[in-house]
Amino acid sequence: ERLIESGGGLVQAGGSLSLSCAASGFSSSIYSVSWFRQTPGNGRKFVAGISWAYTDRYYADFAEGRFTISRDNDRNMVDLQLDSLKPSDTGVYYCAARDGIVREREDEYNYWGQGTQVTVSS
Repeated sequence: ERLIESGGGLVQAGGSLSLSCAASGFSSSIYSVSWFRQTPGNGRKFVAGISWAYTDRYYADFAEGRFTISRDNDRNMVDLQLDSLKPSDTGVYYCAARDGIVREREDEYNYWGQGTQVTVSS
């Protein structure tokens, strides 16, 4: 099982980025995928998550209204659209997967990508 993130980069405050997570090797499509981020000096925190059936989406308070998570099981991709970015959004963004429903604790996830850097300049 493998997760690979892409799409990070440098953007000015107020701008947008689109992150993608490509999943491969999973024997079942019944898994939830979430995005976490690690900002400078902090541990990884939950950003957004989506259930395998697309029916449930969850967002951290700071992400609500600015970030959008989506999923395409045919392509085995989970995307995170980041809009109205702020310098405080700077960090490394990780996608993670687990069997079952979305959880907000990082220790509940079995599979992790390598992360992609997002930098927002003021």
